[in-house]
Amino acid sequence: MNYKSNQSSQKHHPENKTRGRHSAAEKSGALLPFLLDLLNRQSKNSVKSLLKHGQVWVNGIPVTHFDTPLNPGDDVFISHERACVEFNHPQLKIIWEDEELIVVDKKDGLLSVSNAPSQERTAYFLLSEYVKKIDPRNKIFILHRLDKGTSGLMMFAKNKNIQEYLRSNWHEMITRRTYVALIEGTPEKKDDTIITYLAENSRMKVYCTEPQHGKEAILHYHVLKSNTQYSLIEVDLETGRKNQIRAQMEYIGHPVAGDPKYGAQTNPADRLMLHAGRLFFIHPATGKEMRFETPVPKQFCNLTK
Repeated sequence: MNYKSNQSSQKHHPENKTRGRHSAAEKSGALLPFLLDLLNRQSKNSVKSLLKHGQVWVNGIPVTHFDTPLNPGDDVFISHERACVEFNHPQLKIIWEDEELIVVDKKDGLLSVSNAPSQERTAYFLLSEYVKKIDPRNKIFILHRLDKGTSGLMMFAKNKNIQEYLRSNWHEMITRRTYVALIEGTPEKKDDTIITYLAENSRMKVYCTEPQHGKEAILHYHVLKSNTQYSLIEVDLETGRKNQIRAQMEYIGHPVAGDPKYGAQTNPADRLMLHAGRLFFIHPATGKEMRFETPVPKQFCNLTK
């Protein structure tokens, strides 16, 4: 490929805010081959990193997609400075992200996603707005949900193929999902496995039923500490059914505190006392296991002193 470089041109400069290099495409093609040819002394990963960090602009618009089409005369600006797109929200924190995934720590009280036509202020909505600031074509794709009252770790895909692959291979790709819960009372066993079958009634409440009427749900719990009123437990999910922990804790007579829908008699912290504290998964692009953990909320620990 042969492209003409024009470092002095100011055409479509991104508001002259950054230093960089302009080049004009001489023929039609995709952006990545253009960049690889233009920056032939840099590795492919280095060139991809420029896209990832918002350092490439086409005709004055920042782009991150490798397959962005170029036409003859299009101005490509490569910034020497990384774009700074900050994400700040009191109920949502980005823990980690790359080109395929975003892992977040969600506070209680924030919906993961809404089924209503208007997405309201959900984690999905907030992250969608964030990625669109980098490139208007960017999207977020749902992988799993946390209840509005549940805090902790969850992740979203950044393209449809990754979403479909993870969802199709969820049980193999998710190597560990651990929750902590503050439950009412003290279970008879310090360690136990609960196996039930779950169904949902017309009031959208999940309940335990006969095998022929529900889907198998398996969890393992361990009591971390307890007092006369509450127990702090760690829960590892073998299956990930809707409201599984809440329904199964009610079933054994020890509902999650702050959960009147599932039998709780107390609400000690004005929230559902359930937190997704650990998320391990196999990265679909690299094949490496990723491990993320967040601390147990102080409210949970204070109530079992």
